[in-house]
Amino acid sequence: MNSPKIAPAGQDRHAKGLAGVIALNSSICFLDGRKGILVYRGYRIEDLATNSTFEDVAHLLWHGHLPNEAERTGLCDQLTSLRDVPEAVLDMLRGLPSGNNPTGALRTAVSMLAHYDPEADDMSSEANYRKTLRLTAQIPVLIAAFARLNQGKEPVAPRTTGNTARNFLYMLTGEEPGPCAVEALDAALVLHAEHGLNASTFTARVIGATLSDLYSAITGGIGALKGALHGGANTRVMLMLLELHKSGEDPEAFVRRKLAAKERIMGFGHRVYKTLDPRANVLRQMLLELGREQDAMHWVDLCCTLTQVVEEEKGINANVDFYSAPIYHLLGIDANFFTSLFVMGRITGWTAHVLEQWGDNRLIRPRAAYTGPMGLKVNR
Repeated sequence: MNSPKIAPAGQDRHAKGLAGVIALNSSICFLDGRKGILVYRGYRIEDLATNSTFEDVAHLLWHGHLPNEAERTGLCDQLTSLRDVPEAVLDMLRGLPSGNNPTGALRTAVSMLAHYDPEADDMSSEANYRKTLRLTAQIPVLIAAFARLNQGKEPVAPRTTGNTARNFLYMLTGEEPGPCAVEALDAALVLHAEHGLNASTFTARVIGATLSDLYSAITGGIGALKGALHGGANTRVMLMLLELHKSGEDPEAFVRRKLAAKERIMGFGHRVYKTLDPRANVLRQMLLELGREQDAMHWVDLCCTLTQVVEEEKGINANVDFYSAPIYHLLGIDANFFTSLFVMGRITGWTAHVLEQWGDNRLIRPRAAYTGPMGLKVNR
């Protein structure tokens, strides 16, 4: 009997993991990994993170331009008016088993929100934008509520004033946050708002391209972000920093020991950036200011030492996860919730991409190069 023919693998014709493949056109984001450039709709990320707010950037991503004063006030008023979430969704969070993954809980809660939105399946552009606003307003409330429940406390109701960063920090503790804390979180949300056609954004666009509803697309995006290779890196950075701080080991010796054992130092290097992640520069300054405000400069010193040694030994730069982790820790946020905070910022980018997809929709349907056998016969 002749051996079955094997279809060509096509390894020379197809990029593994679609690396470098241009899948679609988009006017939302530009990034150059070799030069360390990240741009949202024409604006460099360094400029946006230091001279605008998360709400400004949300408007930019959704509408293509930064808001004027009237547009800024209108958007902020809309978001604050939409913060209340259905009690049934909070009850669901209350009923989850202890130790439940926060990002998984958020994924379920976002999916559940669709059942309480009468416009969930209304695919008009007006209804889709209103759903975009509701998701952006309510996701921070869900995260803060679950964080409180995990501590055995009841959720703190959202305020009808204050920006997203201030309201979120207030809901975590029930106390007014300090100005540096608000500024640091706001900048982190701006920096995490958008990053091109990454795995979760691509997932959201693929789901949206089927003309499924916005809640389904965002639920899928959260599911993709939950993966260890995508959204969970800053959690692992913080666990590493906490372990190092607790042990009292010399940071330089720690790095050299890890490298000698060929173990990875979390928070360094990036799939896209071959130079310094432009977002890391902004957060490094924010960490310094927050460390001073909270008299916690030991975290700043530890991070500075680690970055210096890793850069000297490996020539690898710190990324956004390395600096966002200690910032979130100083804000009183449990490390297990760091990926959920990623969602809080990225919801603006995801929704912008899905809205853009629907503006000129075509079903996303790539092909796979078949590598299996051919010519097999059923034997009876």
